[in-house]
Amino acid sequence: MLVNIGFGNLIALSRIVAIVNPGSSPMKRMKDEAKKQGKLIDATEGRKTRAIIVTDSDHIILSALQVDTILQRINEMKRIEYENP
Repeated sequence: MLVNIGFGNLIALSRIVAIVNPGSSPMKRMKDEAKKQGKLIDATEGRKTRAIIVTDSDHIILSALQVDTILQRINEMKRIEYENP
């Protein structure tokens, strides 16, 4: 199952470990470290980063969508899957 994280960019739901707000210092350090390791994926299309998605492969994905918006999309997908097995 794929989740739209903004601007037509999709990520496999099963690969998501965490979705966090980007404002804290630890998240900024995590983003910088991922960039050094070549594991940073910027899906913001040049807009402000509003969510950081951590995957099971230690990739860090930046999204311009709010954490709540991504969560709503995930919950809607799960609801539809539950209603239509």
